[in-house]
Amino acid sequence: MLEVHHLTREFKSGDNQVKAVADISFKVDEGVFASIVGRSGSGKSTLLALLGALDRPTAGTITVDGQDLTKLGDHATTTYRCHRIGFVFQSYNLIPNLSARDNVMLPMEFAGVGSAERVKRATKLLDQVGLSTEKHFRKPTRLSGGEQQRVAIARALANKPKLILADEPTGNLDSQTGATIIKLLRELVKTEQTTIIAVTHDQAIADQTDQTFRMQDGHLSRAR
Repeated sequence: MLEVHHLTREFKSGDNQVKAVADISFKVDEGVFASIVGRSGSGKSTLLALLGALDRPTAGTITVDGQDLTKLGDHATTTYRCHRIGFVFQSYNLIPNLSARDNVMLPMEFAGVGSAERVKRATKLLDQVGLSTEKHFRKPTRLSGGEQQRVAIARALANKPKLILADEPTGNLDSQTGATIIKLLRELVKTEQTTIIAVTHDQAIADQTDQTFRMQDGHLSRAR
């Protein structure tokens, strides 16, 4: 499903070239919940940006569901991000003046989905992630952190992506709520037939995923 070959991302720092991602190769099959664990500064967020087509590599290839992201032009890359990849962020990144349901509907609107279908799917997804019906119409400031993350997960699923990328998805949550969110992500891998890659610094979270990679100083190794 996801194949990465000899991926490198270099940045210029003063007179030096820094390899944030250093010639890494790995594979994640469809329907797998994988994690990338590492300390701050290890390069894992840079790797996630590359996998999400938010940045371009210095060298190497990223193939998702048979399509090489590194060969897409700007317009095709934007379209691909909209339709094929979902994002879940530590800080939720919900639009504060929109309701939970409207936040989930927004990616579908950008993708050209009709109004009735947007409402139907957003409602279904919010129910699926466990947000009670009366909270579908609340704005993010009236939801708890765990509830906001549920909305963010539903939004990531809106356009039925093949790949979901989660950047520290439990970082702002207490341990009990975080465990609930990880359990939810595990369930969604199966029910939504998608692949999830979560970046985390928490080994306890990584231990609950199907496949674990460890990142250090730009290098990636298989941990489990």
